[in-house]
Parts: sequence; structure tokens; C-alpha cells
Amino acid sequence: MAASAQDWLRRIRELPLPPRVKIMNVCGGHERSITMAGLRSALPDNIELVPGPGCPVCICPEEDIFEAIQLALHEDIVLVAYGDMLRVPVNVKRCEARTLEQAKAKGADIRPVSSPQEAARIARDNPEKPVIFFAAGFETTTAPTASLLVEGIPDNLFILLSGRLTWPAVAMLLESDTPGFDALVAPGHVSTIMGPEEWAFVVERHNIPAAVAGFTPESLLAAMYSTLRQLIEGRCFLDNCYPEVVRPGGNRTARKQLQQAMDVTAANWRGVGIIPASGFAINERYRAHDARRAFPSYADEGFDRRIRRGDARKRAGEMPPGCDCAKVVLGKIYPNECRLFGVACKPRHPIGPCMVSDEGACRIWWSGGMRGTVARGSKKQATA
Repeated sequence: MAASAQDWLRRIRELPLPPRVKIMNVCGGHERSITMAGLRSALPDNIELVPGPGCPVCICPEEDIFEAIQLALHEDIVLVAYGDMLRVPVNVKRCEARTLEQAKAKGADIRPVSSPQEAARIARDNPEKPVIFFAAGFETTTAPTASLLVEGIPDNLFILLSGRLTWPAVAMLLESDTPGFDALVAPGHVSTIMGPEEWAFVVERHNIPAAVAGFTPESLLAAMYSTLRQLIEGRCFLDNCYPEVVRPGGNRTARKQLQQAMDVTAANWRGVGIIPASGFAINERYRAHDARRAFPSYADEGFDRRIRRGDARKRAGEMPPGCDCAKVVLGKIYPNECRLFGVACKPRHPIGPCMVSDEGACRIWWSGGMRGTVARGSKKQATA
């Protein structure tokens, strides 16, 4: 019989824990499960659970969203995107469309989709019109986009890709002077595609405990228990606490299709900057379906030159004024330590991207009632 959440909590409480230990997760689904199940308040006070870079919407470059908005407004196309992306604001004048949702209200043909297959269906249903799929996401959603390219894509469907790999952001933190965590709960969905081996560097290069987890309280607590035991016993290894789904080598078909359709390149993360080898780019074989090659550039430099006539956009690529989403994404502060959290920035009227997505830590904490202030070094959170 599998251990229950109560069993894992008992085992964790029985461990000779250090005075303080910080465990980071890098998956929005993990953070949502942790928060909604109340795991922070159930664990001993000296265990601190830190949400890290696990939200693709939150780190999607502001410039990419701006370009998608301008393509939808200025080209005779249908633009499709995952639903969360429609509400992420960019930095423009108040009279201009700040989100894809606002661009749709101004007359652009913008439609939410839940998968690349749905984007392909819309393209097949509208053969007379170009359809651009704004594909933002980590490995889990980029893999189906690669599959679409490899297995056959409608002639009138183009990809505006903003794909990222998860592990390089963790590597960047670990290689910095202040990584901010003592153990890692590695993401289940990403590991399903790429394999648990993707996270071996955490243990092998940095001697930090790591365990892949699923999304139930039981799986998450099992992973936490594993990393805590590793830390206490001084023997670090990569554990797989989600073996029913995560297999050695991952999904080999998905990985092969990613290699066929994509190149890995340095990429920009919103508010963070360029991270080496952290982005996907459509390779030469499928360049005919790359929206950035098939359509005029609406990136800031070209747009300013052709449309604005030298009136450069202010704060291009940055977080909105006062927004601390970048610090939240990197685990440097908690969501409710952001200056705008719950004041100017709420789910109905988000300012920063972390309040938009269901995988954003700010949105998760607000929805979970974790709205009060918190003292650093204490995991006890005030709730509404």
C-alpha cells in the first residue's frame, strides 16, 4: 500500500532537520498543488518551500508578446495563442493595445487554443488566410509544436515561437553567488518529455539533492522527504518520485522531433535577461513555417522605423513599473513581497505576468488566499 500524505509528513517530522532548509520547485503545477493543499503550513517551520522559474507565461519576452500584438493588428491574419497569453500586458502608451485581448477588441482576429492540433484545425478551416500560432511555453508545450512541424503542418500555418528550456534557468541560479535553495523538486511534466536525466547536473555539478515529483501531495512530499534525507545524510543523488509517468530517457519520440525541428539557442527571459542554451528556434528545414521569416518584422526596431517613425517604445522588454515578477520567478522574493501584489495587481487587472497565468506564483498565491506579508526566513504565511 502506497504511503499517504500523512505518512510522508510524519516521516519528515521525524527527521533530524537542520535549523533551516529551502526547497525550490520549478513547476507552476507543483506550486499550485503545494499551495492549494496547504503543504507549507503542514510542514515543520524550518522547511521553506520556494517557487522558482516554472511559469512559461511569466518569462515569455515582452518583445515577443508585443510582436504578436502588432502582427495581429497590422497583417491580414488569424492569430492563435494559448489562452493565458491573451492577458499578458506589454509596455505601450495607454491609447494602444496592451494585450492580445485588447488587440482583439480593436478588431484583430485572435483566437485562444489549447493545443497545436487546434491551431492546425483552425488553419485547415481557413485555407484562404494565413494563421499564426504564437507558441510560448517550456519543453512540455514546445514538443507538440515540433511534432506538428515534423508530422505535417498546413501550408497556411506559421509558428511565432517563444519556446524555452527549463533547466538552464536553474543552472544559472546554481552558478550564481546566491542560488537561494538547498534542494530541488524537479518538474514532472518536463521530465516526462526530456527524461529525469535532464536534472542530473544539479547533483553531479553542484552536489545539491534533487527529486522529480508528480502533482499529488503524496508525490510532492515523497520528493521533499527524499531531498531532506539526502541533505541530512550527505549523499546526493537524483531520485524519481514519479516513476509511473517519468521514465529513463523521457519520451524518445518527442525528443527526436524536438531535435528534428528545433535548434537550441541563447534566449531572453523576461526581466532576467539572456540565458545561454535556454531557447528553442525553428531550424532551417522548417523555415517556411517560421512566422518571423514569413512576415514583416514587428520587433521594436523595425516597428519603430516603419510605423512609429522614430518614436521608440519606452520600457521595451522590461517588467511594468513597480513589478517584481522577475524576482519572484527566480525565487528571490515571495509573491506577496512584491510591491504591487494585491494592491494594484490582482487577477482581474494584472500588471505583471505572474498574476496572469494559472502557473504564475502570484496568481496561485492570490487564489490560495496567501495574501498577507511574510518575514524572510519564515515559511509561515499570512492568509486572507
